[in-house]
Amino acid sequence: MEITALKGVGEKTAALFRKLHIESTDDLIGYYPRDYETFQEPVPLAEAIVGETAAVIAMVRGNIATRHIRGLSITTFEAVTEAGGTLHLTYFNMPYLKNSVKKESIYVFRGVLQQKGSRYVMEQPRMYRPEEYEKIAGRLLPVYSTTKGLTGNTIAKAVRQALEAADLSCDYLPEEIRGEEGLCTYEEALRRIHFPEDRDSLVKARERLVFDEFLLFLLTVRRMRSENLAMPNRCPMIEVADTGRLIEALPYRLTNAQQKVWAEIRADLGSAHTMNRLIQGDVGSGKTILAFLALIMCAANGYQGAMMAPTEVLAAQHYETLLQMTRQYRLPITPVLLTGSTPARDRKEIYARIADGEANVILGTHALIQDRVVYHRLGLVITDEQHRFGVRQRESLAQKGGDVHVLVMSATPIPRTLAIILYGDLHISVLDELPTDRLPIKNCVVDTSYRDTAYRFMEKEVAAGRQVYIICPMVDEGDMEGLENVAAYTEKLRGSLSPSVQIASLHGRMKPAEKNRIMEAFAAGQIDILVSTTVIEVGINVPNATVMMVENAERFGLAQLHQLRGRVGRGREQSYCIFMCGAAKPETMARLKILNESNDGFYIASQDLKLRGPGDLFGIRQSGDLRFVLGDIFQDAGLLQRASRWAERIAASDALTEDAAYAPLQQRLNGMLTKEVDFRTI
Repeated sequence: MEITALKGVGEKTAALFRKLHIESTDDLIGYYPRDYETFQEPVPLAEAIVGETAAVIAMVRGNIATRHIRGLSITTFEAVTEAGGTLHLTYFNMPYLKNSVKKESIYVFRGVLQQKGSRYVMEQPRMYRPEEYEKIAGRLLPVYSTTKGLTGNTIAKAVRQALEAADLSCDYLPEEIRGEEGLCTYEEALRRIHFPEDRDSLVKARERLVFDEFLLFLLTVRRMRSENLAMPNRCPMIEVADTGRLIEALPYRLTNAQQKVWAEIRADLGSAHTMNRLIQGDVGSGKTILAFLALIMCAANGYQGAMMAPTEVLAAQHYETLLQMTRQYRLPITPVLLTGSTPARDRKEIYARIADGEANVILGTHALIQDRVVYHRLGLVITDEQHRFGVRQRESLAQKGGDVHVLVMSATPIPRTLAIILYGDLHISVLDELPTDRLPIKNCVVDTSYRDTAYRFMEKEVAAGRQVYIICPMVDEGDMEGLENVAAYTEKLRGSLSPSVQIASLHGRMKPAEKNRIMEAFAAGQIDILVSTTVIEVGINVPNATVMMVENAERFGLAQLHQLRGRVGRGREQSYCIFMCGAAKPETMARLKILNESNDGFYIASQDLKLRGPGDLFGIRQSGDLRFVLGDIFQDAGLLQRASRWAERIAASDALTEDAAYAPLQQRLNGMLTKEVDFRTI
């Protein structure tokens, strides 16, 4: 059903929903909340915990003053509680409060409580009339990702309507599986994931939906595995002198791990069966040079090699690096770059060069799998940061050349027990060694009292010609209370640092062209400090960036923090990572300090796996790059293993084709395989 069929959703609102890729009521029902807010009962100021979100009833007292610093307006006032405690309130870029907030009026202030000296402070807390807050106190409310002009409340109202109109009585998961695993029905899961009655009902709903994601994914992987198993090598290759000469000429020596993996790739390309291999290794472990060597070997054998990157900036960086190496080392390859931004005139010429075989190494983005791209003799397909592509995208590129060799690369270190499940159709190579010339990143885990010191340190690095990343968990104010957001933080930072420091912001809601423009400007050194969401996890390589600060670090999994940290430490200068913790609980600080102990992604991933559990539904975002819509391979490792056992049972018994009770599951699986699947794990 079209989303315009819902009451209150006209064409204008539907256009906003489309920005979130919501076209129908089915899309809307599948647009799950990304978090939930619990509105706790108000507490006396003396009972509120510093560093945590609290709701405090207080009466506005004294003057409401607004001052301006470098274009930033700062409004401050005090409120006194019934017991006599004083709360100091600060608001940024909200000068209208001077007229709207009434002296002697009572409000509920909800935000993160901070203590500065002897003063209790809240910055940018939400204000409610006591009667307004009473209506939502104790409730668990969904928080949706929004877009400008579309509020979370509008989305929630539309979801309620869509759920009421939908027929969810047919459950595609067989009763046998639901019964043995203790899973709720699909209808119950959908209703509770959007509007949970309490925390327990949310846990049960999420468990069912995550199990479904894992099971459907693993069944898809099994189907791919059966199709790819022992596929004869139709693009046989022999070792060539060009790769050996390049290895000898490089200004560095390949690590033992790189040499081992390169030997595995060479053996695959020349074996009786088609290569289907994953290279798994930390950021900086040297995956890209191995990809380049494979492309050179492919071209030297008379085939074409294609390498697909998740962003235009990363694709362009790969192209420039390979082009420079081609000229410097006289490599027998002709590389071209093909992205969505390639001008139409140039694109036509590139298509022709690919079709007649003149271009034998093709680098690019999703543009490589467009219908207009016809390869002359494609023999090797490489996907970089492979978790960013769907199952169908990877297959589409591979099918451009028939049964070609496939090499996929991931910077997400995953414990081997989980990797075997997730990458069941691939042979796995591990790069567990970093080049010796890399300086280890210096890390520190601090609370918010360190922020001013961090700002001064950043200014010092910028003055020395270096660059800085600052990561915030949210895009806009109001997404979640008590968390730093890119929009407000950027303005606040401009008011706190020297006007000479060039600051820009970046987030996933920007149009692709704007994101590329900002990333290119940062890579070119035109931006000193980039305030961003986790969109920078992949897609940008800036050796000059030496500092990263992650705000609200407690909101991220250890594996994802390690991934983010990998954006610095890429050059010859010493790099630093500051994990700013908004909730300074001892257990939170202890968890984050694991990042102080090691820069080894595999060790950190194993620790993340030990520490995370199915109860961690609140406060920690998806860990690492391997994201399903809801599932998290660390947090939900147990569910992943349970789904894996069922995938094995279903395959062994041919239940999908032999058992009528499994027909709805087979139909669901077939429906997914006929369209672009958003399993971003492979």
